[in-house]
Amino acid sequence: MPKLVAKKKAPVKAKEPKAQEPKAPRKAKAKAPKILAPGEALLPTINIGTVGHVDHGKTTLVKALTGKWTDTHSEEVRRGITIRLGYADATFNRCPKCSAYTVAKECPACKVATEAARTVSFIDSPGHESLMATMLSGATIIDGALLLIAANETCPQPQTREHLMALQICGIKNVVVVQNKVDLAGRDGSLDNYQQIRALLKGTPYEKAPVVPISAQHNLNMDLLISAIEENIPTPERDSAKEPLMYVARSFDINLPGCDILSIHGGVLGGAVVQGIIRKGDTIEVRPGRKVEAEGRVTWKPVHSTVVSIKKGGMEVEEATPGGSVGLMTKLDPAVVKADQLSGSIAGHEGKLPDIRLTIKLRISLLQRVVGSKEELTVEPIKQGEALMLSVNTASTVGIATELQKDHVTCRLKLPVCADIGARVTISRNIANRFRLIGYGLIEG
Repeated sequence: MPKLVAKKKAPVKAKEPKAQEPKAPRKAKAKAPKILAPGEALLPTINIGTVGHVDHGKTTLVKALTGKWTDTHSEEVRRGITIRLGYADATFNRCPKCSAYTVAKECPACKVATEAARTVSFIDSPGHESLMATMLSGATIIDGALLLIAANETCPQPQTREHLMALQICGIKNVVVVQNKVDLAGRDGSLDNYQQIRALLKGTPYEKAPVVPISAQHNLNMDLLISAIEENIPTPERDSAKEPLMYVARSFDINLPGCDILSIHGGVLGGAVVQGIIRKGDTIEVRPGRKVEAEGRVTWKPVHSTVVSIKKGGMEVEEATPGGSVGLMTKLDPAVVKADQLSGSIAGHEGKLPDIRLTIKLRISLLQRVVGSKEELTVEPIKQGEALMLSVNTASTVGIATELQKDHVTCRLKLPVCADIGARVTISRNIANRFRLIGYGLIEG
């Protein structure tokens, strides 16, 4: 976990709002959360995604809360946008005297040591319209979300609506709306933007979600945001007794070019354990695995390896439990995992994972209108032979519609996926050279 430095000055508080202004979450009457044991609080227990339109401040907010800038890939640095899923952890601390939240070790107002309340893993999703599939893969491993909306732009922007719909389709129930860049919008602009946000949320499951005005760039109202997260995004109950199942969202070769052959490390799998426990020394299977071409045929073979070490919350641990992001170092050849080659896979004990599927039958529910595009377009029925973008768990693949029935479609997949019957699949269609979210389906075969 990155080193966090306590600020000497108390954070600037927003002015007391009038009746029509956005109301910040109350601190004084909030129920005090359970204070965890010192060692226990260091491990992340929940995944929270940051979603919203491009350049609305998702990565900047994660940096303000965690101290880590998640855009580290060379292409992300060059273009100035998030391209891959980013990960960072933050420990939320609470002042025993004034009950205010902070990420600092010392309360900036009371100058007393704070107590660790909870550690969370943030998953930073890209906001660009061309990277919707990446956002959807991240949505499958989060327990709650921060929807960022820039106060200095008209709301909603195209990807604001698309990401909001994606959260609903993926079944994310707990959301905090973050009204960022209030310093650029000014008082009147922020109030107008707040009314637009409320109009956007009306009629959705998030109609009563808190809207917290902040400036991530200037650390304004970070204490109020953390309070809203603690009140509205609780840690869900986990089932560690089931067979372990990990959704792989990233895979890495961590070896530097030119390193000595005797010091080479095996491949690393990054993602989230959604059930069960994976322990150091376990033999794991990764499906669908790697692509094998032989005699003109292409097949996919699961790969097997041993867990050499486990990292969670920046620390090496003996076991990976549900909640928070995790990294597994294995004995896999680094060439097999490099550049996210195993992203979209699932990992667990051998013989206990879902089947590899090259075709899937879906019971579908389509939206009435296309979200994410500037034009108001009606969602047309899926056509025979149409190429769709399907996202299941952390995997995204193109599926060709081969059979159509009422409320059902069968698709032949370009890349295989592993999923159980009943798994939820998001469906996107190519509209004006961009894949737009048009609905979802449940796997029936």
